[in-house]
Amino acid sequence: MTDPHRERNRLAALIAVQEGRSPVPLLDRAAIDMLFVRRPRIALVGASDKPGRPSHDTMAALLRLNVDVVPVNPALGEVLGRTCYPTVVAAVAAAGPVDIVDVFRRPEFCAGHARDAVAAGAKCLWLQLGIASEEAGRIAHAAGLGVVMDRCTLIELQRLIAAVRRQAVQS
Repeated sequence: MTDPHRERNRLAALIAVQEGRSPVPLLDRAAIDMLFVRRPRIALVGASDKPGRPSHDTMAALLRLNVDVVPVNPALGEVLGRTCYPTVVAAVAAAGPVDIVDVFRRPEFCAGHARDAVAAGAKCLWLQLGIASEEAGRIAHAAGLGVVMDRCTLIELQRLIAAVRRQAVQS
């Protein structure tokens, strides 16, 4: 059963982000484009080994686009042929630094992932489409990380690729 108070807060946070009223500064489209131009390494939190799950399908598509993705999920050992780590900090310790911590988890878990992103030295905390957390955003922003909420890494990368292709055709 969904807690009506929690659901109301979740929707209010999403609406604030969508209306540009987030109390936390969010990266704009140009800053997001710059993240991808630099070919980021992404820790994907909430990775799934089940096809059809958004985190699984996003990870598979990002890998097809040659994005370096490190899966993070304490319940799994491997996702799409890649070693899966229990936390972002463990992933960085074992496999090296990441630029973006891309979170596919409910808002109430995001503050902990923001702390992990800070501890791991990431450059950006990215909350996936449909996810907004003021607390997580404040933690990340206070530590100097860029913050993205309610956007999909795959959709944003595909948008950038399409724009670059259009520009190349017009030149």
